[in-house]
Amino acid sequence: MQAILGVLFHSLGGVAAGSFYMPYNKVKGWAWETYWMVGGVMSWLIVPPIAAYLTVPGFMDIITASSSTILGFTFLMGLLWGVGGLSYGLGVRYLGMSLGNSVVLGFCAAFGAIVPSIYYNFKPEVGKTSFTDMLGSSGGQIVLLGVLICLLGIVICGKAGMLKEKELSDEEKKKSISEFNLVKGLIVAILSGILSSFFSFGIEAGKPLADAAIDSGYDSLFANNVTFVVILWGGLATNLIWTTLLSIKNKSYKDFTNKTTPIRSNLLFSALAGTIWFLQFFFYGMGESKLGNGASSWILHMSTIILTANLWGIYRKEWHGVAKKTKTTITTGIIVIILSVVLVGIGNSI
Repeated sequence: MQAILGVLFHSLGGVAAGSFYMPYNKVKGWAWETYWMVGGVMSWLIVPPIAAYLTVPGFMDIITASSSTILGFTFLMGLLWGVGGLSYGLGVRYLGMSLGNSVVLGFCAAFGAIVPSIYYNFKPEVGKTSFTDMLGSSGGQIVLLGVLICLLGIVICGKAGMLKEKELSDEEKKKSISEFNLVKGLIVAILSGILSSFFSFGIEAGKPLADAAIDSGYDSLFANNVTFVVILWGGLATNLIWTTLLSIKNKSYKDFTNKTTPIRSNLLFSALAGTIWFLQFFFYGMGESKLGNGASSWILHMSTIILTANLWGIYRKEWHGVAKKTKTTITTGIIVIILSVVLVGIGNSI
């Protein structure tokens, strides 16, 4: 029953994450850094403490009582993850929902699933699975095979993007993705995917915070909300500094007073995007409490987002006008990534 609940909560988180970018498409006349700043303040500063207060009312007492080492390392993981979050927005901006999310989140899934186990090889902990443990068991080998197949799926999706690049004129590409740029997008997306996986590491670093919440009598289902507050402080720092610098450089801070744009609706849609974005980790935290933050949890979460984002990409006609071979290639890539999730789930159950 716990496993079923875990899968359900992971899936809800993936749907939320895959859908969060859509409200940004409703923002009119604002620079990227303006609406990203508004959404970020909601998703990293305002909503997480509210969620924590509603589920773990004493979360600030837990945080202030924790050691500076735990808080510092958790914050650092959030800081690095924040760089990945910044470049994620650019990756989707240059590649579109389908291809951008497939590359970014595919790399994020693979690194987030494997690196923690490598870490536990150097710093063993009771109850944690090391990379050597995975290599030495049939279940672990299946999990690793699933990760490799996930990477294969990313390569296939990248191939689809290259075919699209060759087939469509610049004008045709920009009908669905106004700033389509394959080379720039792939570079940014790979960087984003690797750094975005640091959220998984932040959950591991902040696990003592979640444990303290459970020890204090709070429901384990929501204990991760305490950890998220600290991780997201790191993400806030990175994103707020960068968007502020861009805002000053481009003088886009004037967007907030530009009456030729729909200021009220822009604020609303940006805030809605940020709130939906946080919900992915709210539900992920619930699922992780039942499944654990192993390879299967992380890759399941990321792959659900990839699937949802690709459905949005199809809805937005990002692959409209390409040859049948290209459509078949992107569909194959998505199926391969989904297959990797099945294999990881089988391996974890073994």
